[in-house]
Amino acid sequence: MKSVALLGTATTLSLQNLIAESALTPKPIGEGLLAVGHGEISRKKYPPRKITIPDVGAFKVLKGDFHMHTLFSDGLVMPKDRVAEAVDNGLDVIAITDHIEYRPFLGGNSIKLVENNDDHNIAYNIAKPEADKNNLILVRGTEITKQTCHFNALFVQDVNAIAAVVADWRKMLAISAEQGGFNFWNHPNFPTHDSLSDAVPFGYLKGKPLRFHDEIEEVRKQGHLHGIEAFNGTTYYPIVLDWCNERDLVPVTVTDIHPSDWNTYGHQNPLRPMSLILAKDRSYESVKEAFFAGRVVGWAANMVFGRLPWMEQLFRSSVEIQKTSGGLSLKNLSEIPCIIEVDDKSYPLESLGATAKISGATKLTVSNWFVGTKQPLEIEIQ
Repeated sequence: MKSVALLGTATTLSLQNLIAESALTPKPIGEGLLAVGHGEISRKKYPPRKITIPDVGAFKVLKGDFHMHTLFSDGLVMPKDRVAEAVDNGLDVIAITDHIEYRPFLGGNSIKLVENNDDHNIAYNIAKPEADKNNLILVRGTEITKQTCHFNALFVQDVNAIAAVVADWRKMLAISAEQGGFNFWNHPNFPTHDSLSDAVPFGYLKGKPLRFHDEIEEVRKQGHLHGIEAFNGTTYYPIVLDWCNERDLVPVTVTDIHPSDWNTYGHQNPLRPMSLILAKDRSYESVKEAFFAGRVVGWAANMVFGRLPWMEQLFRSSVEIQKTSGGLSLKNLSEIPCIIEVDDKSYPLESLGATAKISGATKLTVSNWFVGTKQPLEIEIQ
């Protein structure tokens, strides 16, 4: 199954229009200067985005991004900027996952490995006080960046200990797992060949089916792989849902952002990728527990994707279904878009408060919520 670039396509709002709508009109400040004050943008004229999603039973729905880069690898912003962007976008939790092997702004690269890069915890340490001040949960993480495949390690205790075994990606995953880390495979359309052992360095699959490589399966069986990216940046990998269902892995949705958020998605773009974490409470410990329990759902480009039963439980909490004399009355209680199909008719519930009336339905097909490759979520009317 090929990967599919979807952000801004087949949606109610295009990415280009959203960016245009978010453009700021410069105004004079001082004598002859055209500028916009940062404080006015982030707090007064443009307050942080609020994302309404009801609790799912005993779980709170936290919004997060778990693949982000800063100037301490090949990103273009400082760690504090990632915190400010997350708060602006209404996120509850993020992980800064700078590369171990590739840190061009610090004098290191994939050939020199880590000899010029002394501290791989530095981005986390810089961002943590700012995150605490803004009530944002910050997860310590990193990206293992081999020429054949990339992985993210979350909830680790010390990235330097992982970097110490940089010559062997299997050992790096093992060290992460020993630290209690959650490891997931990044952008699975990389590398170009069917086997990691003969992959072309830094090449992406073009026009070929994605493969769950034997080497990946080996580390999964060892308990060192826990998830796979189902959506990265602007690219959706439908087959990943099948892989996760078959192998008991967690589908993760991320931005993998390198430039600023504004330069990538525009201001508070509702199409921006995020993971929804069904957590016992709003805490680091609960986020980690939810990841290992598999209570993670993706939301990007007006699509939702994940594993049963969490997809069904999220839908039933997000959409109120009432039986009436004429059939069903539906109301969207969240800001997650839902497109309901019954007997070849479409009923959009695209935003908070949207309603629809349906006659004679015993089953709803949610055509933009996916639980497998080309497999939309189906809801039986109880």
